[in-house]
Order: sequence, then C-alpha cells, then structure tokens
Amino acid sequence: MTDTVVLPAFAGYGLEIEYMIVDRKTLDVRPLADQVLCQAAGHPANDVERGRMGWSNELALHLLEIKNRMPDPSLDGLPHAFREEVAAIDALLEPMGARLMPGGMHPWMDPTTETRLWTHENSSIYRAYDRIFDCRRHGWGNLQSIHLNLPFGDDAEFARLHAAIRLVLPLLPALAASSPFAEGRATGFMDYRLEAYREHQNLLPSSVGECIPRPSASPAEYRAQILAPMYREIAEYGDGGVLQHEWLNVRAAIPRFERNAIEIRILDVQECPTADIAIAAAVVALVRRLYDEMPDEPDVDATNHTATLARIFRNCIRDGERAIIEDDRYLSQLGLDGGRWRADEVWTDLIDPLAATGALAATWEAPLRLILERGPLARRLAAAVGDTPDPHRLRDVYRELAQCLHDDRAFPGPG
Repeated sequence: MTDTVVLPAFAGYGLEIEYMIVDRKTLDVRPLADQVLCQAAGHPANDVERGRMGWSNELALHLLEIKNRMPDPSLDGLPHAFREEVAAIDALLEPMGARLMPGGMHPWMDPTTETRLWTHENSSIYRAYDRIFDCRRHGWGNLQSIHLNLPFGDDAEFARLHAAIRLVLPLLPALAASSPFAEGRATGFMDYRLEAYREHQNLLPSSVGECIPRPSASPAEYRAQILAPMYREIAEYGDGGVLQHEWLNVRAAIPRFERNAIEIRILDVQECPTADIAIAAAVVALVRRLYDEMPDEPDVDATNHTATLARIFRNCIRDGERAIIEDDRYLSQLGLDGGRWRADEVWTDLIDPLAATGALAATWEAPLRLILERGPLARRLAAAVGDTPDPHRLRDVYRELAQCLHDDRAFPGPG
C-alpha cells in the first residue's frame, strides 16, 4: 500500500508479493528488475503504477514486488489481479530470456557472488544497508516474502490488533514455509528463509529483538520503547539518517505508522497467487477472531511470554507442520485444550470453525486443504526433490514451480 488511508481494523487489506527473476532455461537468477521497470514506465523508475496494482524494486536486482497500491476491502478479487500482473511482467521478461519464479528462496543461488544491489533511485539506502550488514548473504540477497498489511483506525485498535497478531505469528511457518533448500542442499529447515531472517540483522539487536514483537499498549509506547532506541543504535554506525525509518524494524510484524497499518512480514511466497492469498485469508480470519475476543485494553504485562512465542516460532521454522506445541497457556489463548499438539492439528482446529461460520470464505478451502493434508509447500518440494537433492531434479521441480506461478495453480507434490 502506498498512499495513507486511515481505515478501521479489517476494513481493507494490502498485499506485497516478491518474486525472483530467473533465466528461462537455467533458472539462475537474472538482475533485470531495473530493465523491467524502465520498460513498463517508459523511463528509469523504481515504481510502476498500474491502476489499483503496482510494481516496485527491492534490495536486489533479481527481485520484483507486486502489490495492490491501495487497501482492498476484500481479498476475494486479488488472486486474479496478481495473476494479471505476473503475466504482464513475464511478457516483458520473455524477450530477455527470463521469467518470474516463486518460492521463499532461490534454491541454489550463491548470494555472495550473485547478489546485485539496486543502483538507481534510493540506492543510498541499499549502500548503507550493505556497508553495515553485508547484504550478500541469505536473509538479504536471497529471500522472497509476502507482506500482509492490516489497518488500525486509532490507538485502541492498534493495541488490540498488535496483541492478536502476536499470538498468530509463531504458527505462520507451519502454514507458509516454502524454503527448504539453500545453495543446492537440503537445509534441515522447512523455512530456511526465516532461519536466516531471524539473525540477518543481529548486528543491530534493537531492530529485531526475539523476532516475535514484545507487547505494546499504544503507538506512543512503541515509538518510545522500540523505534527510538533503534534509531539511536543505527546512528552509531554512521548511517547518515538514511536508515532511520520504521522499515528498519525487522520483527515478524511491524507497525507502519505512516500508513496506519501493521505489516506481517514472515510469510514465504507460495507457488501461485491463489495459494498466497488463501494463506493471507486464513491469517486475517484468525487474527480477526482473536481481535474480537480481545479485551478493549489487552494485557500487555506479559513480556516474559514473548520468549515462549519465540520458541514455538523457531520450532515451526524448523519442522513446519510437524512442530510440536505443548504450551498450555498458549493453546488456551488460541481457544484450544492443553496437551501435545502438532502444528497442523492446531491449524486444522483453528481453520475448520472459521470456515464453518463463514469467517473464512469457501473460496480458500481447496488451497488450504492441500496445505493441511499434504503439508506446506516446503514439505511438498522436499518430497518431490528427495533427501539428497540432485541438481537436475532440483531444477526440474523448480521449473514446474515457475509454471505453477504462470498458470496460477497448486503444486501438489508427488503422489
């Protein structure tokens, strides 16, 4: 979302989806984002406006972001809108011998040698990031995510929305993990993108914390306790002020006060827009249920609970839907009985009532059912490639994944 529109909670949704540009034959990354944006705009540009939709650059030249420029009141029409933008970009890339590819990470890219940073407008931001953090690493030069923006209308809505989102964040890798490979190898993580992301900005501890955000009672409190220390800390690295913005905050969800929204940042890109937005719809429905159940003034005196949420989050990053959750307090906050649960069992017990009551539209049943029955995309990719990835097999599977994006269809995996 670009322009500031103050909406009450759940009155609109903004999605940003990042895609890799790869060679049509080899699927190696291609640093062509600036050429695509220039062709689309008719002049050098870092943003292209296409009615309700838009394209923009990211840190690396092999990435493009597609987004709805203004909040949409419903997610229902967004798969078609994103599909059309994918097709338009692919049409520009085809004469260049390139195409878009989905997924949370490129599975064999070497970020040390293949990362090319954006060198045009706003390049001072990326140079500062690179000088301080070294962006030629996983978590910087090789990651593709979905950002889901949820609005809040006032301070009270911010507190309730932030509290509800915190409870949902640990479970998201179990639903959305799509990055089991890095540099041609199985990583042992269903969501290696998030494993790298959790620590990619550790040089600036105030910007990441435990990744799961601590409770916050108001925007004023958040600015004082989170943003102000972060800005002071980055200033010590001589950033010249160019990084002292709220997007320097890399927690799993961050307030975007400039547009009165909270941005969830930890969803891996799926195989196609329908799958991406189905996951977004499930997240929205669950956050809304928890928001509605939240007291007007949520209990924010629970900072120690952040460590529990972070532990569950790490387990889901590693094991995906097979992660074990057995914290009775957390399960109770989700409305579930205590005991020992697998993450996919938790999601099933959360999603089924939402679907039955109409809080989650029937539109999303098929893509979500595939995830609940066969695992997140990472599990299906790992099953298709095997325990010891063969380079040819890995390439074939990701070629099929790129075609799934083109066709907006599911990747079911083997069997």
